[in-house]
Amino acid sequence: MSSSRSGAPRLLLPEAPALVAGLGRATLLTPDGEIETLAASALPARLAELPPPLLVHAPATARRLGLPPFPVAYDLLELFAFALPAQLAAPTPRGLALALGQEMPRDDETAAILLPELATLLLRRLAAGRNAPMNRDAGVLAARLREAIDWPWTAPVLAALGRDDSKPSNDPLKVWRRLPDWEDVAPATPPASLPVSPGEARARLAEILGPDAEQRPAQADFASAAALAFAPRELPGAPRVVLAEAGTGTGKTLGYIAPASLWAERNGAPVWIATFTRNLQRQIDGELARLFPDPAERKLRVVIRKGRENYLCLLNYEEATAGLMPSRLLALALVSRWALATRDGDMQGGDFPGWIAELFPFGAVANLTDRRGECIHSGCPHWRRCFVEHSIRRAAGARLVIANHALVMVQAALGGGEDGPALRYVFDEGHHVFDAADSAFSAEISGAEMAELRRWLLGAEAGRGRARGLRRRLEEVLSDHPALSPLVDAAIEAGGVLPALGWPNRLGGEEEPRNAAERFLAEIRTQVLARTADADPLYDAECDLLPANPGLPEAAAALQDGLSRLEAPLRSLHDRLCALLEDPEAELEVGDRIRLDTARRNLDRRAVVPLAAWVAMLRRVQDAPSEPGTRPASVDWLAITRREGREVDAAMHRHHLDPTQPFALTVAAPAHGLLITSATLRDSGESDPEVAWTTAEARTGASHLPIPAVRAAVPSSFDYAAQTLALVVTDVGRDGGQAAGAMEALFRASGGGALGLFTAVRRLRDAHARMARGLEAAGIPLYAQHVDAMDNATLVDVFRAEEDSCLLGTDALRDGVDVPGRSLRLLVFDRVPWPRPTILHRERRLHLSGGRPKDWDDAIARHRLRQAFGRLVRRADDRGVFVLLDARAPSRLLAGLPEGVAARRVGLAEAVRQVRGFLASAPPDSAA
Repeated sequence: MSSSRSGAPRLLLPEAPALVAGLGRATLLTPDGEIETLAASALPARLAELPPPLLVHAPATARRLGLPPFPVAYDLLELFAFALPAQLAAPTPRGLALALGQEMPRDDETAAILLPELATLLLRRLAAGRNAPMNRDAGVLAARLREAIDWPWTAPVLAALGRDDSKPSNDPLKVWRRLPDWEDVAPATPPASLPVSPGEARARLAEILGPDAEQRPAQADFASAAALAFAPRELPGAPRVVLAEAGTGTGKTLGYIAPASLWAERNGAPVWIATFTRNLQRQIDGELARLFPDPAERKLRVVIRKGRENYLCLLNYEEATAGLMPSRLLALALVSRWALATRDGDMQGGDFPGWIAELFPFGAVANLTDRRGECIHSGCPHWRRCFVEHSIRRAAGARLVIANHALVMVQAALGGGEDGPALRYVFDEGHHVFDAADSAFSAEISGAEMAELRRWLLGAEAGRGRARGLRRRLEEVLSDHPALSPLVDAAIEAGGVLPALGWPNRLGGEEEPRNAAERFLAEIRTQVLARTADADPLYDAECDLLPANPGLPEAAAALQDGLSRLEAPLRSLHDRLCALLEDPEAELEVGDRIRLDTARRNLDRRAVVPLAAWVAMLRRVQDAPSEPGTRPASVDWLAITRREGREVDAAMHRHHLDPTQPFALTVAAPAHGLLITSATLRDSGESDPEVAWTTAEARTGASHLPIPAVRAAVPSSFDYAAQTLALVVTDVGRDGGQAAGAMEALFRASGGGALGLFTAVRRLRDAHARMARGLEAAGIPLYAQHVDAMDNATLVDVFRAEEDSCLLGTDALRDGVDVPGRSLRLLVFDRVPWPRPTILHRERRLHLSGGRPKDWDDAIARHRLRQAFGRLVRRADDRGVFVLLDARAPSRLLAGLPEGVAARRVGLAEAVRQVRGFLASAPPDSAA
């Protein structure tokens, strides 16, 4: 390795043309300083005369131009990730300018001129930190990239580091050698049960805000109400529950952090704060800087916890570096740089730029996490350095743990999971508790799920992949306890009942099924195709389970028999592991005990629990149908999954009719206190306040608990009547062409900063194809979910950074969009977001609506509209326009908009005039 003093750092900029892509056209800054604007079709010939281009996000640039991938390019994102690992930026010229503190370019020409300046800034930052510990091996890594793939940035990077003589080596990729071990500590002492009074919560809030903060009485009122969730529990199974609706702008995050942090430090146990979206997790983490301004203390007191599939798996990473392919070397190099700088190893919504994965072939980055549940825990050579294990241990000693609804519910369903049960919870975005519970407490017998279990049992078959089978996963346990080996062998042999390699190719009936699982899937497909009401071959299809086709119960019985033979040795293995752990005479060493407990928990989660659920579901297939009108405990149905019109899976699904029942039983009842909060807990369109609260209690599980919940509501501090405008356009037809034309006209009127939400992916794609070129000509960039080469989080980051861009997405995207300021000033729905008419929805509207099924539909649509409307105003100076392109929208749905907002029904021409006029007018508080 060369010394960091081997040469003085210098800047070596590539003499490359700077390229910025428009839709079908390109702006090029030549090495001579000339600006050229070219049609996309003319660009390849021009680039052939020049060095490789300097650009931002090569795959997205190529797709935007409609060109094949660039063979070589100076991608600024690669340099950014190498020079500034674990730092975030939107992957566009404007996004990089914002991240680097530069003035945002106003158009493509100024963006092209800016690119060389951004490269200079990045190289200067790298040079300034050349002697930092994490850059110790940076030169060696860059030299390795030049040797293997002739990385264009190698020479500039080595020059900036002053290490031109660096010798290439794979050693810098072995980051696990440089990561710290976690250390065990003594078990936590029992927590106390001291209360937090409303007055104390107000005082802590004032302390967090500081003496110069703006006085917000509503925020203090909210903190007082939240404190009631931290009173001592008086009866087992009867937690203190507070339902608190806090209008946008109240400051509810700090409002509940005040009593939560005080309770945690007073009682010696963490409070778990659960959110539905990653955006809110990051927002809460940022807000906690006010409580813990010292980063070192904040790292000690606050932990973000997610499921294992979110974190870099060091074993997967090591195996990827061992079987290194040149096409994946750069991806692994950038991940290695990030791994040395990351806060916690979170690759999904943490400090890992999501766009890194977009720059490389599919799976190059995604496969580095434990997405398949293959963790071998203490059997892993990197267990002591594991990012997940670090976070688990930090969470045990933290005061506040920020998690997501799914992790909290799944761990509770498994008896506490890896973190153990919590005593106090805050569920922010509480309006999603129903949906999160619906996902966490459901089951499915699908080809993909069964094939995944086979992979977990047997490992990689026919030399395909790196999957570790059950025997390898338990090899240390089996070495110490060889009497367990016959049970493992029996389970592996019985695993042959599960779908074999290539099963998707046999799903359509071209080949005969090879085992009981595949025959069951084939019978599902036959019944769905025979009975589905949806004949569109592009979309998923479903049908009721019962009455079953004649061949389905027979196939279910055969599969049940096979799964029972698989379940028996796995359950025996689980029980034997439990017995070893509980045997007082075993005298197990600490390491052995950890390995046994890890194996037991893995068996329970990955095999025993799902197999028991599958066997119960298969019994139901063989039952007679229930009497019409009978309220079921669960809803079963069959479905075919399609992707781009191709059948990819078949499944039997089971969901609780009311998923808040298992939530109340497994999460809420064992806890001592819960605060469930949201800006939209109640249905604001419900005229009877008591009905609105009762419905909120039903959808959060509070109605299933023995002690009534405390109800609290704090209104928004925003003046929606002055800050927003709501319009329903009455003269636009429902065909794609008219809706796309109307949306484009509205986007032009707002000058960008618009979000278009669609209720169908096909209409979204059609609208993008119709709108993009016209908006591009008007200087308004258009991005779209399901179209651009970026994931949802990256698209939202781009939309946030580029103030005059527009974004198209499905209705489901709305929860991930938290964009304060002018970047979101117009929101347009193509149609009313009614609930999808599925079998599960049919049963719930029939049995959970209190005899008012139409009101059930209305409440869901009203809630979606209100949630989307709330995206428009995130700060006191925000202004925004809400437009619904659906003349059929009933007025009763619009009653759910904030108080003071009256939707106006107008024609498109008038809507365009009003959008332009409202957004051009001065805010009320800035008028002369």
